[in-house]
Amino acid sequence: MAAQAKYYIVEASALPKIFHKVVETTFNLQTGKAATVGEAVRQTGISRSAYYKYRDSIKPFFDRSSINMVTFLFVLEDQPGVLSGILNEFADSSYNILTINQSIPINGVASVTISAQAHDTTADAELLLENIRTLKGVSKAEIIAGER
Repeated sequence: MAAQAKYYIVEASALPKIFHKVVETTFNLQTGKAATVGEAVRQTGISRSAYYKYRDSIKPFFDRSSINMVTFLFVLEDQPGVLSGILNEFADSSYNILTINQSIPINGVASVTISAQAHDTTADAELLLENIRTLKGVSKAEIIAGER
């Protein structure tokens, strides 16, 4: 029977430089800054074998407080374009939508939850809510989880 993996949380400055390079290489591949592993390892200055050796063993740990994720709840009238208007407000804001969940409309209204991540430090969830509350067809708009 294979040994079960053990995990540790370690301050990044205590890790060898190679682990930082592997994380950077993976990030470059995921974001499209590099199209191939060969290109990504050249960008970060590590070998392909080092990348393949460690890529499944090191992942960045994100502190919830530093990424400012927020879950919004909306109650919307069942009319064409209401959700589209909300999505346009998100597109104009500093929030990146992570998930959208919508219920089936009952009695002419539907619940929608949207989880979003602040794209930068200028993101203002309250301002976004104020803008959404003014949209036609929005009966309720509030933050139900996350940081304000």
